[in-house]
Amino acid sequence: MTTNIGLHKSDLDTPAYCIDVDVMDANIAAMAAYLAERGKQWRPHAKCHKSPVIAKRQVDAGAIGVTVAKVSEAEVYAQAGIRDILIANMIVGERKLQRVAALCRSADPIVCVDHFAQAEMLSAVCDSAGVNCRAILELDIGLSRVGVRPGRDTLRLAQGVSQLPGITLAGIMGYEGHLLTIADLEEKRRAITEAMNVLRINRDALLEAGLNCDIVSAGGTGSYQLTADCEGITELQAGGGIFADPFYLDVCKVKDLQPALRIIATVVSRPHLERAIIDAGRKTIHWGIHPPTVLQTVQGRSLPDAVVTALSAEHGTLELGPESRDLQIGDKIELIPGYSDHTTVLHDRFVVLQNDRVIDEWPIVARGMLT
Repeated sequence: MTTNIGLHKSDLDTPAYCIDVDVMDANIAAMAAYLAERGKQWRPHAKCHKSPVIAKRQVDAGAIGVTVAKVSEAEVYAQAGIRDILIANMIVGERKLQRVAALCRSADPIVCVDHFAQAEMLSAVCDSAGVNCRAILELDIGLSRVGVRPGRDTLRLAQGVSQLPGITLAGIMGYEGHLLTIADLEEKRRAITEAMNVLRINRDALLEAGLNCDIVSAGGTGSYQLTADCEGITELQAGGGIFADPFYLDVCKVKDLQPALRIIATVVSRPHLERAIIDAGRKTIHWGIHPPTVLQTVQGRSLPDAVVTALSAEHGTLELGPESRDLQIGDKIELIPGYSDHTTVLHDRFVVLQNDRVIDEWPIVARGMLT
C-alpha cells in the first residue's frame, strides 16, 4: 500500500477518509474533562472508530477502558493492551463463549445479560475454563430493544446471576437511545433524568438486597451532556463525540465539540450548471442517519450553497447554488460524514491530517469484526 505521509490533503487520491487529529484530540479532551468534572467515569464506545490507536488516546485522556458490541472487537482491543472492556451485548453460542473465557486470561471483560439463560451459559463455560468473567445486567429503560424489565425481574435476575460460578455480578446498564433526538432541551432533560432514575432505583434495590452494583453504565453521545448530570450513574459510554458528527451537533444538539472527520472527494462530472458529480457514493459515505455536509474545497474556499442530494454506489450528486457553480472537473472538495458509525466500516484506514498534511495512517483494525 502506497503511503500518503507527508502529502498535502490536496494531493490525496480520492475518495479519502480523513481525521483532523488536532480537532479529534480536542474533542477527546473536552469529553474527558466534562465527565470528570461531574464525577463520572468514561468507557467510550468504539463503534465510531474501530481503532486501537484512537482507543488508546482516549485512555490516555482519562477513559477507564472501552465499550464494544462484539467478542471479536473485544479481542482486538485486548491484543492492543486495553484490559477493561465492556461488551455491551448479549453473547450466545458455545464458540463465542469459549472466546470470552479465553479473553478473561488477557483482559478483564464485562458481558451483558438480560436473561438467566444467557448467564447460565456464560457461567458454565467460564467455570469449566477456570476463569471468572464480570456480568452486567442490561435493563430496558424505554428503548424497547433488549433488557430485563426493571423492578422485580431485575432483582430476581441479579440474585440468580450472583449465585452462579465463573461469573461475578458487576452492576447494571441501560441505554436512553430513544431520547437522543428530542428537540426541546428541557423535555429531553426531563425524559433522560426519568430514564436514569430507573437505573438508580434498581441499583438501590440491588444494594438493599446485599448484591453488588459497582457499575451503573449509560449515556450515548447524543445525550451524554445531560446524562452526566444524573444521580447514580457511574460511567458513560458516549464515544462518537470525538468525531462530533453533524447528526450529534445538528439533531441531538450536542455542544462544544467540532467535526473531526472529512471525506475528500473529486468532482468528476459537471452535467449541468447547477449540478456536480463527485467520486464518493454509498460505498464511501453512509447516508441513513444524517446526510453528509459539503464543507469547502481542499484549498479552503467555502461552498455554502452546495448540497449533497443523492448518492449512488460510486457517485455523489451535488446541487449547486450561485456561489458554488464555478466548481470544475478535477476540483477536490471536503465533506463531513453525517454519521461516522456507519461510515467508518466502509473504509480500511483513516488518513490522519495535521495542519492539512498527512502525518499518519491508522488501519481500522476492528472493521468487519462481527462475531
